[in-house]
Amino acid sequence: MSDVNKTIQKWHASFKKGTDFDSWGQLVEAIDEYQILARQLQKEVQSTNSSDFTEEQKKTLGKVATCLEMRSASLQCTQSKEEFKLEDLKKLETIIKNILTYNKEFPFDVQPVPLRKILAPGEEENLELEEEDAAAGAGSTEAFPPRAPASQGTLLPRLPSEPGMTLLTIKIEKIGLKDAGQCIDPYMTISVKDLNGVDLNPVQDTPVATRKEDTYIHFSVDVEIQRHVEKLPKGAAIFFEFKHYKPKKRFTSTKCFAFMEMDEIKPGPIVIELYKKPTDFKRKKLQLLTKKPLYLHLHQTLHKDS
Repeated sequence: MSDVNKTIQKWHASFKKGTDFDSWGQLVEAIDEYQILARQLQKEVQSTNSSDFTEEQKKTLGKVATCLEMRSASLQCTQSKEEFKLEDLKKLETIIKNILTYNKEFPFDVQPVPLRKILAPGEEENLELEEEDAAAGAGSTEAFPPRAPASQGTLLPRLPSEPGMTLLTIKIEKIGLKDAGQCIDPYMTISVKDLNGVDLNPVQDTPVATRKEDTYIHFSVDVEIQRHVEKLPKGAAIFFEFKHYKPKKRFTSTKCFAFMEMDEIKPGPIVIELYKKPTDFKRKKLQLLTKKPLYLHLHQTLHKDS
């Protein structure tokens, strides 16, 4: 079997694995598989020294990567209006299997993923070990993730109040990092996850922080948690991922993360520890970022409609 056929077979196996996870309801595993495959396809699309595929075939592979991202986004945000269904994604299986001979019109009106680095969960630190020329093929500085924020962020307004229910506002005040001054376009991604790492709320990004002082990056932004506190399940946690742009690698990397569990929800200031990437949404293998007294500083406000 030729190398190109082995590659296609590998892609098909990955696609089947992802859709199987998806149909079984193992959403975290499905998202991981979709994002890994999307990145593999994108690397092929971006490759300038590969003659295994024609430009038209690369364009088709790019569109498949777009559909994988769209399905992944649908699984991560249950309130998404742009839902991409599993049965739609499964229509692409024959395209991947027969990419060398496929000559029909693509079944969905999508565009190839923009030229950028697509990183599957936990891949940032592996990519940093690659040679510089591995990153040079990404013809743009647009960053991961698909929700990569504009400088103003993607924060959502407070939910409407309900009698007897409590809403939570978290002010992200500042984060302490030994190399705070070197971080480019730093921002936070805030998500609420259950014990299995599945999103319970829409994911939000803060605006890019512009004020740096010694070992601190100041955010001073309010984040409105998109669910009443009483409706958060036992074992849920609020995650804060600190991200910054790496111009040499041409992607946005998660530097560290922190989280707050349900028993820590109370009015007033709170200081929480920072952990090494990759973000462990299941909270099973946590490693502190540093032994130095550097933390994420937050302030909580509870709004109860009596």
